[in-house]
Amino acid sequence: MDKLPWLILSAGDNVAVATAAIEPGAIVAGVAARQKIDPGHKVAIADIPSGSAVVKYGQAIGRTTADVKAGDHVHSHNLHFENDRLAATANSAPEAATAEDKARTFMGYKRADGRSATRNYIGIIASVNCSTTVCRAIADEANRTILPHYEGIDGFVPIVHDQGCGMSSSGDGMAVLHRTLAGYTRHVNFGGVLMIGLGCEVNQLTLYGQSGAGDTKRHFNIQDAGGSRRAVERAMGMLREIAADVGKERRVALPISDIIIGLQCGGSDGFSGITANPALGVAADLLAAAGGTSILSETSEIYGAEHLLRSRAVSDDVARKLDEKIVWWEKYVGLHGASLDNNPSPGNKRGGLTTILEKSLGAVAKGGRSPLTAVYGYAERVTASGLVFMDTPGYDPVSATGQVAGGANMIAFTTGRGSCFGCRPAPSLKLSSNSALYAAMEEDMDIDCGTIASGDATISGKGREIFELIIDTASGKKTKSEEFGYGDNEFVPWHLGATL
Repeated sequence: MDKLPWLILSAGDNVAVATAAIEPGAIVAGVAARQKIDPGHKVAIADIPSGSAVVKYGQAIGRTTADVKAGDHVHSHNLHFENDRLAATANSAPEAATAEDKARTFMGYKRADGRSATRNYIGIIASVNCSTTVCRAIADEANRTILPHYEGIDGFVPIVHDQGCGMSSSGDGMAVLHRTLAGYTRHVNFGGVLMIGLGCEVNQLTLYGQSGAGDTKRHFNIQDAGGSRRAVERAMGMLREIAADVGKERRVALPISDIIIGLQCGGSDGFSGITANPALGVAADLLAAAGGTSILSETSEIYGAEHLLRSRAVSDDVARKLDEKIVWWEKYVGLHGASLDNNPSPGNKRGGLTTILEKSLGAVAKGGRSPLTAVYGYAERVTASGLVFMDTPGYDPVSATGQVAGGANMIAFTTGRGSCFGCRPAPSLKLSSNSALYAAMEEDMDIDCGTIASGDATISGKGREIFELIIDTASGKKTKSEEFGYGDNEFVPWHLGATL
């Protein structure tokens, strides 16, 4: 039997999603398409009067701006954002995990403080933009002269940024920057850290403690070293001492409950919410059942679906914290004369997504169906297990930076348009939502989730494939982004507050 080129995602939906190009006159759920419908786009399967709710995933994604006939293409020309929420239905059970799933292990590094790492890097962290060039020079020289002597070290990573001075020494901006950098100095995937300042910046090195993941953190200022070249020379001596300790580390079997994975999506399309995101959600459920942690984020991209998350909160306090984050974002964008519905990008819309409600309903699927156990501020240290939420912007580098600062030792990133990303020191998996993208960018994509739309795979089966790759990657298997060399330029702390 031929596979249908469309899907209806919920019994209450009044649109179907094209999984392949639908020509005018083709029959979709008993009605003839009135226009060509591109893959990922929506076609009405019933008449929808002007001003009525368009329903996808069993939830309102906006209202029509004109009468829509059955068979019409439904998109930005006849659908607009309206802040509707349909009542959350009873939560279905998370993906069932077996006893064998829960007993799985990975090969990682056990740190002295009891945490488990998936990589064994040494970080060269800039306290201020003024020290970024020196940090890069130090990392380059260390990778050239020191790394070849230590098989057990994955590399020397420059963590550089554009902040640290020209800002208030107090307030939200400095608090977020400090929390983010502090999270990286203690990140479990850094066996040791060297932090470099200029000397006269607002973000002084004295604000940071001495302990790193392996108690091998050091710091100094370029001005005290006598300039840039002497700073590089001084750093080499310190890094040789750090490497002598970090290079002794070896991988050992560890429980997968020690895996903390940040969930990301970028360059989403109409397939993201029906293939890659729910498949990643299955993997997140399996990890949660084994005691591991998944961090769902991008507050501006769960807007419109937050009621589904709050209905899974383990307590009123957790639900309240999530509500507070949504209220803050509504006020934040309002102060800047913007709307949260501005979020879907041109690429998202070309891929078939019309409103933030539609995008958000697909985005929350990354979190699976497990209970929501905790809500964190940006870059706050994550200590709870299961599914947690971290407040971040939707901009992927900023969001992932917060997750890694909070302790994520892996990232899983879904994309429909072809986002390229790495996030050292945490390895980043890339999951394509459609097979055309995977074929076009196979050297960047780790898994093709488009086989779900074609009917060649199930969400559950693909989710288990992702789960296996998470374990393999945690054990040292390189991701496509690692093989290319991504990760040195994607550290982007959230910039809050005035530039002075």
